Amino acid sequence: MSANETPAGGPQPQPPTATYDSAFLRACRREPVPHTPVWFMRQAGRSLPEYRKVREGVPMLESCMRPELVTEITLQPVRRHGVDAAIYFSDIVVPLKAIGVDLDIKPGVGPVVERPIRSRADLDRLRDLTPEDVSYVTEAIGLLTRELGTTPLIGFAGAPFTLASYLVEGGPSRNHEHTKALMYGDPRLWADLLDRLADITAAFLKVQIEAGASAVQLFDSWVGALAPADYRRSVMPASRKVFEAVAGYGVPRIHFGVGTGELLGLMGEAGADVVGVDWRVPLDEAVRRVGPGKALQGNLDPAVLFAGPEAVETKTREVLDAAAGLEGHVFNLGHGVLPTTEPDALTRLVEYVHTQTAR
Repeated sequence: MSANETPAGGPQPQPPTATYDSAFLRACRREPVPHTPVWFMRQAGRSLPEYRKVREGVPMLESCMRPELVTEITLQPVRRHGVDAAIYFSDIVVPLKAIGVDLDIKPGVGPVVERPIRSRADLDRLRDLTPEDVSYVTEAIGLLTRELGTTPLIGFAGAPFTLASYLVEGGPSRNHEHTKALMYGDPRLWADLLDRLADITAAFLKVQIEAGASAVQLFDSWVGALAPADYRRSVMPASRKVFEAVAGYGVPRIHFGVGTGELLGLMGEAGADVVGVDWRVPLDEAVRRVGPGKALQGNLDPAVLFAGPEAVETKTREVLDAAAGLEGHVFNLGHGVLPTTEPDALTRLVEYVHTQTAR
């Protein structure tokens, strides 16, 4: 059975839960909200002293596989900042590790793959992901949803292109030369690689949704390295396959990438209900590029949080003003929280957005 197939004809819509009428899910559905909902990418992590304390001496990948630790880390920013959604604490390479890819997350570097994928024979190393491979995810999400109550939990996964980039390059890359060489030089192998990764990614998201995640976000961190024509031809079919695989569950699907101003319309076309926008494109311009029928998420520059409360409020007001005409808006940063961000700055930001947008 492939990742696109489930018993009884496909994914079943999830019944309404305690989170259904939350501001976050209402905004994702482009419905009226009591206030603009706020959450932050990387809200659970290095900016929080309580995170550094519980992670002390625990390698990153191991921390993603301990349900009680995942639960605690995921809850920390909800307790501290009062955000409108939690995001499941994990890493985009977790499903690759779970199917046996020899990789590690090296401090200061990121994911490093021992044997990069460069040939068709290498493709055979990527087997299907089963729920049993990531049973710790199911357990952690069960713990989390009981603790979160009416606060939604966002599941997430890395998009096929970004996962492929790590696998082909062997780690983070500035220019993605091996990735692009494969994409341009062997388009059939490239398409098969992304299709395989789409199945793995869809299976990983399904586990999270079936365990209780209220929404999912697909991170395509590196896809801004591509021109629109290359994205449409060589990437969008795999991303669309992921979104279609989970469409039947009825949970909002968010798509985000960095440096993707030229790709925003295509990223929405791939199947997202909510398109994440980085700080380079104002939201009133982003809505023109994306078109109707989509909510937008974003998009304060994370570096603004280092500028002091008055500057943060000024720049936040600009984002809110640019979002005034949107059908649905989820306030977020234009990328993840930077590691040295002062936690109180995030708490103040949540309160400011809630106060300024109270209906």
